[in-house]
Amino acid sequence: MSEPTSFDLVIIGSGSGNSLVTPDLEGGRTAVVDGGPRFGGTCLNVGCIPTKMFVHAAEVAATVRDAARFGVDATLDGVRWRDIRDRIFGRIDPISDGGRDYRRDADHTEAYLGHARFVDDRVLEVEITRPGGGHEVGSVHRITGDSVVIAAGARPHVPQPVLDSGVPFHTSDTVMRIEELPASMVILGGGVISAEFAHVFSSLGVRVSVVVRGGRMLSAVDAEISAAFTDLARAQWDLRTNAPVGAVRAGGEGVELLLDDGSIVTGELLLVATGRVPNTDDLGLERTGVRLHDDGRVVVDEHGRTDVDGVWALGDVSSPYQLKHVANQEARVVAHNLAHPDDLMSFDHRYVPAAVFTHPQVAHVGLTEQEARDQGYDVTTKTQRYGDTAYGWALEDTTGLFKLVADRRTGRLLGAHVMGPHSSTLVQPVIQALSLAGPGGGPTALELARGQYWIHPALAEVLENALLGLEVAPHHDVTADYDPSGEEVDGSG
Repeated sequence: MSEPTSFDLVIIGSGSGNSLVTPDLEGGRTAVVDGGPRFGGTCLNVGCIPTKMFVHAAEVAATVRDAARFGVDATLDGVRWRDIRDRIFGRIDPISDGGRDYRRDADHTEAYLGHARFVDDRVLEVEITRPGGGHEVGSVHRITGDSVVIAAGARPHVPQPVLDSGVPFHTSDTVMRIEELPASMVILGGGVISAEFAHVFSSLGVRVSVVVRGGRMLSAVDAEISAAFTDLARAQWDLRTNAPVGAVRAGGEGVELLLDDGSIVTGELLLVATGRVPNTDDLGLERTGVRLHDDGRVVVDEHGRTDVDGVWALGDVSSPYQLKHVANQEARVVAHNLAHPDDLMSFDHRYVPAAVFTHPQVAHVGLTEQEARDQGYDVTTKTQRYGDTAYGWALEDTTGLFKLVADRRTGRLLGAHVMGPHSSTLVQPVIQALSLAGPGGGPTALELARGQYWIHPALAEVLENALLGLEVAPHHDVTADYDPSGEEVDGSG
């Protein structure tokens, strides 16, 4: 092997890590190492962006099926799966290829399309596994960096019984590119990925069964929302809760899951959606001083630094939040810190929001009710139904909920938990109120409700009404002259 090639910065991963090459750092030489099947990371290729494009197609289909409820007679004549799939990846794949080519051809960057392993603290060997980066497939390159950023992301976790079974299966990385829609599908897992794909495939006409080890779907969200969503999931899909899998085997329509209670769930296709694990097990980190958490995540401080001088980490490989907006924020912080080592910025993980683009949509930020109680707050909550607002009437909504958690003593918000149409948008004012709070703690619920106009009859009134319904001290009955429909009692509008 020839002498190592030296770079100012080596980035392992082409997702959010790729955005580290800011104008402040463009003067140096940067290597971007990407071991995935496509350049651009999880969000672009197998995560946020394609899944939400599939979700929108699913919601179009669901709207047609539900049209009669609004007095509109419509029929869904068919679903052209390949057209849906090809429209989505026909837009995404060129973006991936363009990002790869840009890093390959730019004067200040070089792309290595292969797997990186550390051989020392800031020394890596990269085995080229696919063409397109300007290096021969199968060749091995040793590179060094004054700074190295580990942004290698995460991958689907597949339980050992599934692996041992020898039964074909899909994960979120592969299922969006299948050739044909199956007649039936079994989804193993009850979290975000399961909920979103159950919505997509059931709306497109697939018979979906969901197998969950625990008692509820979306068990990580507020218990009231999780319970309500689980009830709605039972009405949409063949949902099996408290159902550990004893064995997986071929048979029936294609695959059979033998549950511990003796029942059997069958489907043409098996989708494994049991979480994701950080890509740290084959990076050679044991040859460095980089430490790992018990779950495999890289240990970093609030600035993104590992225990090894000059080695940083960000995103799913190190963060407790496997969310693109978190990875992007961490990338901005690390990019600043690389360029300004004497003026370090810190990650801000105080109020990390998240959304689940399922049916109905779910979103949340801040503390759950139980977390707030566990932390000793004098907790007060308000759960406002979408259907008690004017726009909720227009939607004929019977299931939407907006739950607020607040400190009764101060009147300040602690968290928001939403289930229903447009949840990911409706929760944003709470994210803003929490995140931009000053030393005094930000606006009280009453100040947030009455300190601005709320467009009537927009759906955001569900948040306004929830704010007004919180019982906080000092007590003032602001709802006495207020109708939940959004109209003032005196009719002034």
